[in-house]
Amino acid sequence: MLSLKWRLSSQLRSSCIFNLSNIVDRGGVFEAVNQAISWPLQLRVLAAFSASSASVCRGPGAESLTGTGVGKMIHSLFLINCSGDIFLEKHWKSVVSQSVCDYFFEAQEKAADVENVPPVISTPHHYLISIYRDKLFFVSVIQTEVPPLFVIEFLHRVADTFQDYFGECSEAAIKDNVVIVYELLEEMLDNGFPLATESNILKELIKPPTILRSVVNSITGSSNVGDTLPTGQLSNIPWRRAGVKYTNNEAYFDVIEEIDAIIDKSGSTVFAEIQGVIDACIKLSGMPDLSLSFMNPRLLDDVSFHPCIRFKRWESERVLSFIPPDGNFRLISYRVSSQNLVAIPVYVKHSISFKENSSCGRFDITIGPKQNMGKTIEGITVTVHMPKVVLNMNLTPTQGSYTFDPVTKVLTWDVGKITPQKLPSLKGLVNLQSGAPKPEENPSLNIQFKIQQLAISGLKVNRLDMYGEKYKPFKGVKYVTKAGKFQVRT
Repeated sequence: MLSLKWRLSSQLRSSCIFNLSNIVDRGGVFEAVNQAISWPLQLRVLAAFSASSASVCRGPGAESLTGTGVGKMIHSLFLINCSGDIFLEKHWKSVVSQSVCDYFFEAQEKAADVENVPPVISTPHHYLISIYRDKLFFVSVIQTEVPPLFVIEFLHRVADTFQDYFGECSEAAIKDNVVIVYELLEEMLDNGFPLATESNILKELIKPPTILRSVVNSITGSSNVGDTLPTGQLSNIPWRRAGVKYTNNEAYFDVIEEIDAIIDKSGSTVFAEIQGVIDACIKLSGMPDLSLSFMNPRLLDDVSFHPCIRFKRWESERVLSFIPPDGNFRLISYRVSSQNLVAIPVYVKHSISFKENSSCGRFDITIGPKQNMGKTIEGITVTVHMPKVVLNMNLTPTQGSYTFDPVTKVLTWDVGKITPQKLPSLKGLVNLQSGAPKPEENPSLNIQFKIQQLAISGLKVNRLDMYGEKYKPFKGVKYVTKAGKFQVRT
């Protein structure tokens, strides 16, 4: 089984160069990533440092990074589940002992939450750069100092590839397809450096698993690895395979926004921010050239793009002009800051009280719509981490159902959707340990919700134009708003 790195000609491989020396200052950058960049935002702006192979920088102006340490970027990769078990490891050079992950486990124990584990950990002989995705940690081992955002973006590409191939990025899915996982990792990195990370290229190299293909492979002894070089890898549009043909030509766009907010006791907004993405599903024949325009593009801050987008056109006209990859991909991700007056779609009336030297307390919360633009708020779930002195809760919901775990002290109220005629509420008594001191502070409410056909930022797609092909495609746009980290303090 020959890897892509052996099938590429030396001329083609020499063009697969990235010049990131002007983007990230490597001196002391690890500490800057850990301290200066908030982790949730960092995860969404990484695409600006896209690790897309052979598409970031090409031509005479590109400089080789072999001498800078980036050419020997990732030495090893460990996949770790929430229980702390290393269930998969991959090495691109000599084998690194699993004991290197002890430094990661120490940092994990010190972190209050899994998302607060430092993304970059320095050890005496290595750097550990990690991400947390779908209840899994992807921990890479680096021997020389490199731009950490570059590595983090690549790890997200690996997780996205697993999601695309197996339908989910979970421990079970990875174990069930372990052969394909190793084949993918071998193609995605060349001597520790990203080579093929585009879905179109990978799917021509490594066929996605199907039941029929698995049966045929087991009978014939063949593998999922393709015999020919991907057509897109040889063109100046490496993200799109050649000769695409469809009976029905379709282009769909999903505008998905997550609102992160902190609301204080009085209902005032302490912090609010919208993290948005536009995911595309493009099934168009030939080589279409698309232009996507918005009604209000100035809303968008910190926009990061798929490599297919012509950045100069966006800078001058605020129009997304691109030749799309075939299939599903993320077109852009963006942020809308609180300076643009982020709308808060729900409000909570709350009354949670504990009496001194008493074995009971009161719990009363009501949820209502605030700024939902006439759309229904659905899928509402309220999660409350109650104080340790709480033994049990006797509550009555007017809508939905609730559960309370006396071990973890977590109250979960599954509300459903809000009907303005009768607002849902949950009220009742809280049983406390007798003689225990009164809790020092009230718990916070963590709220999840979803609003269909609404982008809470007000972003709207104006039109989609296609050039280069004569047929008329079917076009569609869907909007969804979801709660990210939405917290109400009581």
